[in-house]
Amino acid sequence: MSLINKVVLVTGASSGIGAAIGLKFAEAGANVAIVGRKEDKLKKVSENIAKVGNKPLVIAADVTKDNDAQRIVNDTVKQFGKLHVLVNNAGIASNVDITSENAMKVYDNIMATNLRSVVYLTHLASKHLIETKGNIVNISSVFGQVPTNKDFAYCASKAGLNHFSRAIALDFAPKGVRVNTISPGPVKTDIIENLGFSSEKAAAIFNIWKQATPLKRISDPVEIAELALFLASDKAVGITGSTYLADNGFSLGGR
Repeated sequence: MSLINKVVLVTGASSGIGAAIGLKFAEAGANVAIVGRKEDKLKKVSENIAKVGNKPLVIAADVTKDNDAQRIVNDTVKQFGKLHVLVNNAGIASNVDITSENAMKVYDNIMATNLRSVVYLTHLASKHLIETKGNIVNISSVFGQVPTNKDFAYCASKAGLNHFSRAIALDFAPKGVRVNTISPGPVKTDIIENLGFSSEKAAAIFNIWKQATPLKRISDPVEIAELALFLASDKAVGITGSTYLADNGFSLGGR
């Protein structure tokens, strides 16, 4: 699938799924802007992308800050002159339940990152996407459909993201812009270690998740990147308002 000369903006691109998406789109010929908070990690991702495609635009920013969100969109359009694809991937999780003293602080932080930032970036990018008749790919989670314990805020944010995506798909459709969502199940990233767990504990949790999937496997980030590439390409020209599960059967239950 070719995206030659297309301009793609990817948030949360300093590692994991976002980094894989940036790399995959660059391989397909796109000009990519990668966004993240950690400049050292972004530099590494940028170097990897430059080996397979055009050198990316690197934007160190916090998507929860309105000024940064404005800079993300403005810098991308300034650099490349247009925008064809917005991939909202930035997200955080928690290890807090509703009875915790800091429940609301965690909730506000997660909603700001996982949902509000997506809404605002979409608003800012909308006029550019309408001009190119582009599309949006939002990265959600299986936990937007199947709840998990000690992560009520994450589950709520991803459920909200799913429905937001369907709602704006209706708004954008008359303007020729498509909106779709990918809901991964367990994917081998650094998300668990980012919650403060040791690498050994993270490995144990991933093994539990692996055993909970009917296919008995954990996805690699590149699998999600390939699905994002398909949805952003002309091969998916008739697809909008859809949520694609890529969870190795996790949502089927049967555990």
